[in-house]
Amino acid sequence: MRNRSREWLQNLGIVDHTTVLQDEEEPDDEAVFPRNDESSKNRDVPSSAAFSLIRPALGRQYSMSDRAKGAMQGYLKQFLTNIDIVNSEEVCRFLEVSTLSFLPEYGPKLKEDYVMVNHLPTILNDADDRKCCSCQWFSCCRDNWQKVWAVLKPGFLAILKDPFDPKPLDIIVFDVLPASDRNGDGQVPLAKEVSDHNPLRHYFRVTSGTRSVMLRAKSDEKAKNWVAAINDAGLRPPEGWCHSHRFGSFAPPRGLTEDGSEAQWFVDGCAAFEAIALAIEEAKSEIFICGWWVCPELYMQRPFQEHKSFRLDYLLESKAKQGVQVYVLLYKEVALALKINSVYSKRRLLGIHENIRVLRYPDHFSTGVYLWSHHEKIVIVDHQICFIGGLDLCFGRYDSPEHKVGDHPSRIWPGKDYYNPRESEPNSWEDTMKDELDRLKYPRMPWHDVHCALWGAPCRDVARHFVQRWNYAKRSKAPNEHTIPLLLPQHHMVIPHYLGKSREIEISGNNDYSNHNDITRSGSLHCSSSFQDVPLLMPQDADCPDSAKIVPKVNVSSPLHDLQDQSGRSSKSSFFFNKSKNDPLIQDMPMRDFGDDPDTLDSSSEFSSHVMHPDFEVPEKEWMETQEQGAEVVSSDEVGQVGPRVSCHCQIIRSVSQWSAGTSQTEESIHNAYCSLIDKAEHYVYIENQFFISGLSGDEMIQNRVLDALCRRIMRAHNENKCFRVIIVIPLLPGFQGGVDDSGAASVRAIMHWQYRTISRGPNSILHKLQNLVGPRMHDYISFYGLRAYGPLFDGGPVATSQVYVHSKIMIIDDRTTLVGSANVNDRSLLGSRDSEIGAVIEDKEFVDSVIDGKPWKAGKFALSLRLSLWSEHLGLHPREVNQIEDPVIDSTYKDLWMATAKTNTMIYQDVFACIPNDLIHTRASLRQCMSLRREKLSHTTTDLCIAPNKLETFQNGEVSGADPAERLESINGHLVSFPLDFMCKEDLRPVFKESEYYASSQVFH
Repeated sequence: MRNRSREWLQNLGIVDHTTVLQDEEEPDDEAVFPRNDESSKNRDVPSSAAFSLIRPALGRQYSMSDRAKGAMQGYLKQFLTNIDIVNSEEVCRFLEVSTLSFLPEYGPKLKEDYVMVNHLPTILNDADDRKCCSCQWFSCCRDNWQKVWAVLKPGFLAILKDPFDPKPLDIIVFDVLPASDRNGDGQVPLAKEVSDHNPLRHYFRVTSGTRSVMLRAKSDEKAKNWVAAINDAGLRPPEGWCHSHRFGSFAPPRGLTEDGSEAQWFVDGCAAFEAIALAIEEAKSEIFICGWWVCPELYMQRPFQEHKSFRLDYLLESKAKQGVQVYVLLYKEVALALKINSVYSKRRLLGIHENIRVLRYPDHFSTGVYLWSHHEKIVIVDHQICFIGGLDLCFGRYDSPEHKVGDHPSRIWPGKDYYNPRESEPNSWEDTMKDELDRLKYPRMPWHDVHCALWGAPCRDVARHFVQRWNYAKRSKAPNEHTIPLLLPQHHMVIPHYLGKSREIEISGNNDYSNHNDITRSGSLHCSSSFQDVPLLMPQDADCPDSAKIVPKVNVSSPLHDLQDQSGRSSKSSFFFNKSKNDPLIQDMPMRDFGDDPDTLDSSSEFSSHVMHPDFEVPEKEWMETQEQGAEVVSSDEVGQVGPRVSCHCQIIRSVSQWSAGTSQTEESIHNAYCSLIDKAEHYVYIENQFFISGLSGDEMIQNRVLDALCRRIMRAHNENKCFRVIIVIPLLPGFQGGVDDSGAASVRAIMHWQYRTISRGPNSILHKLQNLVGPRMHDYISFYGLRAYGPLFDGGPVATSQVYVHSKIMIIDDRTTLVGSANVNDRSLLGSRDSEIGAVIEDKEFVDSVIDGKPWKAGKFALSLRLSLWSEHLGLHPREVNQIEDPVIDSTYKDLWMATAKTNTMIYQDVFACIPNDLIHTRASLRQCMSLRREKLSHTTTDLCIAPNKLETFQNGEVSGADPAERLESINGHLVSFPLDFMCKEDLRPVFKESEYYASSQVFH
């Protein structure tokens, strides 16, 4: 057959006689002859329709006429009808095809062939034929070199046992390479040839991250071809995974083309957790979860008694039983320092189902990493939708905009989910339904956070980051554990998504896929001449018979329709939120344009519901009517917790290094993005973060320069006499156990020290420097705030207050650009070499008419709607009052509303609770005195003086009278309070020699 095909090609004039003979008649020790056993007849093979896309290397090629191409294609189709032939490894090698060749989620087919490797454990082969060359006298084959099948894709090099094996033995995920080698002679190549004293050995080395793998080819020419192909793949645009992109990120900016890049925000855990739960419910293939802390018993919807099936472990169990593969990557904490008990979480998750795999990382002893953590919060479903932001899937994070401080009897926060780390941290999380706090005496600590959903190319970039971290942890922790697989990063979104062997999706509905009701996906190759049965092509447009036509922008990225508000859900299994265009916060506000206009609705909105819900058909007209009707029943307390799903420019940024992700380069693209975006801000910068520890230029202790970027931008505005605002919202106190004066609270005081050093104390603080440069006008440019809430602990019970713990990690600039993720503003999160983090820069490309500084302004849908939602919550604005904050920088907003509300709220809380922290307490001695006086008046109080007296003492006409504290508290609007800049200002808060924290590196705290 081979002689006939060669002769036929020569007669066509396609190949040269001499060239082909020399190449093919060379002794081939790797040849594997066709199998004639019965099992070969049942092997899945490539569909014949696939080979119209293949151009196999057949010796020296010359320009071919269309007739010759057609003849070749016809011959191959006839050739492949013989199942005994096509089921051989020889034919796969001849055509350079394997199980991964035509799976489009991994990108286009580049190069495949047999190579030799010596870094893998012994592979069990049917025949022990390991000769790498034709020599009979050298002993080069008498070692552990093994023949494997190599598959090159745009983002990775995979090693398979043979072309038919769907599971990789190894994978090298391409990552950013150093800019130059040690000698400074140019960029380090991804692959390069390696010389050897034996002329019959032809080596090449592939280096990515901390990995360097040696491979051996049959000939020098094949080694050169591999090197050229690998280097080209690593630098191929648009990704070009081997060189860094804007901000020094591993990922390029997305959304510059119609690649399905979309984003949507969620404020507080109530909205975000429900979105994540509903996305998990619709998973078809795989779920990735990465967290600093994961609690399997977390209820994703509340009241928990009414949503028992929405507990995280129950959701994952249900999907695992359906065949969905679940991969959970946990941070392995230092048990003496943290009480998050990842061992329990791992055991609990592994005991659910065999389809759930869990890794914890790092191993502290073997890696030498004790101080740093994996801090990302990631959920990825089917490579199509991902969630990132500040919310871990753990106790204490679920909250609503009301930020209630009490829950008795328990309805919303069961057991240890009633959480206040300022009072007590549980020693064990195993008995999760048992209360840690006495609900009759202690308030919970409300939790404020922001999360984000991403679709399209940014989602796959986040998934690539997860794959890198998973594979690195797998090699480090369980290199020989076969039940824990290596993962492959995806390159394209595929419809329908890969479901595994012998499983199918039937897609029905009146859409562009109506001609493909029998589309199948399999881990092996298929033989069929029908286009509908070909798993390797994107589905063609129903209106066009051309099989090469691909829908330019298709979005089945999620079971979520256009998420808007958290009411109006059509069913438990569909993620169906009202469109905010139909529920404007006020009639004459530009928010009326936030929803996708019916005239510009992407067809993907329809496809989402049809593909992910095959039995649920909603014509476009009916769907829009449903949205209109749903908008009418949105209550005011539910407005604004879920943003519009909008197209955007989006770039994934991160903090990683060798210890955290196995990269050769330390990436601090989050830090770079912060500084760059601040420098380019025109009107304002709004930051919410759990920490704010940064340094000015020349600061040798703090290395990140977010503070310096803010200072330089403010000075530029001052010198130009322009209005510019910086508003920063952070926690009032660190969220760790212990009162500020307690002997065991050195960590609390240490973090306070570094934070006040950044803000207002000493020459390295921004307020000190601005005071010297601009005088008292500094507060016109920058100001700091916190959040606080109050309420009864139970019906008829005492009134309590607590800080609302600000855990969000966002920055909004000019109502056009948003940075959201897991990174804090401190060295731990931003330097890249410490904690690992993930984030996204979202730049709007859909705009609405707005106003900034009294002038017309095109504001982005994503950024503007998020700011209005946050400010409405913080200021306690009714939806009809949102027009008051449309312009964020004018005095009527910034001074008369924002600053005035914070000042008034702060004064009321001080009058009623005398709560801590406050600006009247400057020393630890005065703090002890205040605590003592308060406890004399109250039968019980808390760590931070959070219980109100039954009556407030007031003096009128020289007489003392009692007033109801509830009446005073009614004047509070929202949650915004001033940050206490003078609290403990006369104390050195650094650890002293008798405290264990004194002997720890100060880097732990900043």
